[in-house]
Amino acid sequence: MFKHVPWASHEDGNTTEGKQGEDEKSLTTILDIDQRGDLTLLIASIMASMRKAIEMNFDANAALSSTQSKPSPSEDEKIQNPNTDPATADVSKLDEEKKFKEQREKELSAPKIKELKEEALRFIDQWRTHVIERIGSIVNSKEEAASKLDSAPAKAPMSNTMQDKKVDPVSYESEEADTALKEIFPPIDTPLSSLEEPTRLLILHSTLLLLLSLEHYIAPSRVLLLYLTSSLHLPLSVLTADEEKVAKGLLEAAKNMSGESETQKKAEENKNSRKWKVGLASVAGAAIIGVTGGLAAPLVAAGLGSVMGGLGLGATAAAGYLGAVAGSTVIVGGLFGAYGGKMTGEMVDAYAKEVSDFAFLPVKEEPDPLSSNNKDSSTSQHKKEIKDPASDSSKALSPSSATAIDDPSARRLRVTIGISGWLTDPTDVTTPWHVLGTNAEVFALRYELEALMNLGNSIQAMVSSAAWGYAKSEMIKHTIFAELSAALWPLALLKISRLVDNPFSIAKSRSDKAGELLADALINKAQGERPVTLVGYSLGARVIYNCLMSLAKRKAFGLVESAVLIGTPCPSSTSDWRVMRSVVASRLVNVYSSNDYILGFLYRTSSIQYGVAGLQKIEGLAGVMNVDVSETVSGHLRYRYLVGSILKTIGFEDVDLKAVEKEAEKLKKMDEEEEMKSLADKAKAQGKNIVTGADGKILFDKDGRPLMEKVWKGGKSEEEKSEHGEKGKHVAEGKDDKGGADDEAARLEKEVQEKTQQGLLQGMAQKLHISR
Repeated sequence: MFKHVPWASHEDGNTTEGKQGEDEKSLTTILDIDQRGDLTLLIASIMASMRKAIEMNFDANAALSSTQSKPSPSEDEKIQNPNTDPATADVSKLDEEKKFKEQREKELSAPKIKELKEEALRFIDQWRTHVIERIGSIVNSKEEAASKLDSAPAKAPMSNTMQDKKVDPVSYESEEADTALKEIFPPIDTPLSSLEEPTRLLILHSTLLLLLSLEHYIAPSRVLLLYLTSSLHLPLSVLTADEEKVAKGLLEAAKNMSGESETQKKAEENKNSRKWKVGLASVAGAAIIGVTGGLAAPLVAAGLGSVMGGLGLGATAAAGYLGAVAGSTVIVGGLFGAYGGKMTGEMVDAYAKEVSDFAFLPVKEEPDPLSSNNKDSSTSQHKKEIKDPASDSSKALSPSSATAIDDPSARRLRVTIGISGWLTDPTDVTTPWHVLGTNAEVFALRYELEALMNLGNSIQAMVSSAAWGYAKSEMIKHTIFAELSAALWPLALLKISRLVDNPFSIAKSRSDKAGELLADALINKAQGERPVTLVGYSLGARVIYNCLMSLAKRKAFGLVESAVLIGTPCPSSTSDWRVMRSVVASRLVNVYSSNDYILGFLYRTSSIQYGVAGLQKIEGLAGVMNVDVSETVSGHLRYRYLVGSILKTIGFEDVDLKAVEKEAEKLKKMDEEEEMKSLADKAKAQGKNIVTGADGKILFDKDGRPLMEKVWKGGKSEEEKSEHGEKGKHVAEGKDDKGGADDEAARLEKEVQEKTQQGLLQGMAQKLHISR
């Protein structure tokens, strides 16, 4: 049924611990029989809560607000109750309740939604069965574990804890990741939480290995570990450190395994297939993970134990918990994406005609290879480009690149993909994602460079125009939704709309196709058997929207751990986000700003009747976290520099704080430049220029007003000066009889084309540098 996630068939191998040395630690030596029962019950309860969260996603009553979901009587009950005065009933609220309930029931009764719910529950139930049987085979018995699964209570499901947040632009106080862990994955009461810390640590270590023995580390498995970490009262850093050690240990141990026959078989299977290469490399062979001659199984176990020495388990126990994973290079390679997925050529060719430049780029904090400031390029690592599977040049990576990619210390058990929504420079594909830390392998998705650069340059040109400067002052007199619904956009802005409408329409269409292709990549295990977190802003978030909708349509569960969509030009309808939520195991976050007039203007010709996620919260769905950044984001272009700050604020577990500070400095500089331009425009309208110092900064008088100087010379009258000074305003209002806004739009279009071509040339130069 679930061909996208291969359930393990070898978990019974190496499960006995009777042969281990008496001095080795394992779950059976540190826990008594009652404690082992408590562990089984805890894991069963966690998985019951996870199942309950899925049920709640398809429950109309669970979507009620906190006030609506209180046990107080409904307005209908008040009216029908003879002991209640009907005059006290709120009839309007009664109508609202009935309408809301009817709408949700109708939506949830649709055959496609019913089928989605059934498949989601079937998937989680199969996974739960495999997990509990594996746990039972070690700590007690499969039968006893199965009985715990049936009787375990579902407590505090995650979807009930997704509280809306509002970003304070002044303090920007971040929610600690450990605090967020407790809120999103509320601890389940267990006697095990009172055990000594070393014992609790070993429980977590062991559970991670047991989950990996299922020959995958899918998103629900990690959510289980997050719940377990919270319930054992351990910091999140313990889990992420374990994941890092295990990833390194598996790949180091793989060097001591014999995998020639397995590798040859896998290579033959993929001989005529297009290969995805994310993480390690292509099927060019098990040499990518350094397979050498075979060693005896005890030595393999010892090697594995020595690498994972910090985990506290004995070598035999560690190998036993991992099962078949401890002895197969093919399984280890598949876990980390060594063999990729077999894309159907027909599907790839269809998308490749529409989506160019599709590639995953590893994100590295490194000097620009083309920069004149990069004097010592020998110290910088080359970026390793993951080729487009539809490209004729999709070949194995060069030896130097393969060596860097193979570095076990760089491998992680999780993957994060960042997606930029517009570009003004080719480096914008990866630069915004330097804010993501090193607890996961971070890649940036590159696609449609020309379309995204054309869009980015067009937006910048529009917001720098005189028409936008005037229009903005008019737009803020109304709410953005009034602008959208009543089409109250200023005439001048509509006259220059051609500057952005076509680029946005093209880039939006390409983003939709890129989202479907990304779903293909995940389904075909470009990332291996590891959970993926998706983060994107603007059209990058729309890529994620389409990816999740495609995954749900194809019932591809367990692939995506979390998804953060920032300033998304997509519908805000509850029905769409319910579907998206079904394929996200952990957090689904919608970041929006009701002051983003740029997004409102860009999206005005789309299906606004379904709402705009980047402008408003998602209503009626408890499993979505809404983050309001209205007080911080006054323009769509700001998101490029706020990704890290937003992630930090919501308690995202892997943020590089130094990189966030750098982005904040860039944003401050951009704000200063915008302020200077705004003052210059005002001065120009008055027939003056602002006065700047030697450093280029604006000079102010003692009252804090910018200094200005007249630029008019000769014998012009004050009326002539005033008339000339008003020209900018007339152009902005679209009243200039010589074309005004139309002329400005034509000039800006030419500038955009020039900038886009320059950027593309720079991008080509970078590709040539990478390919060397």
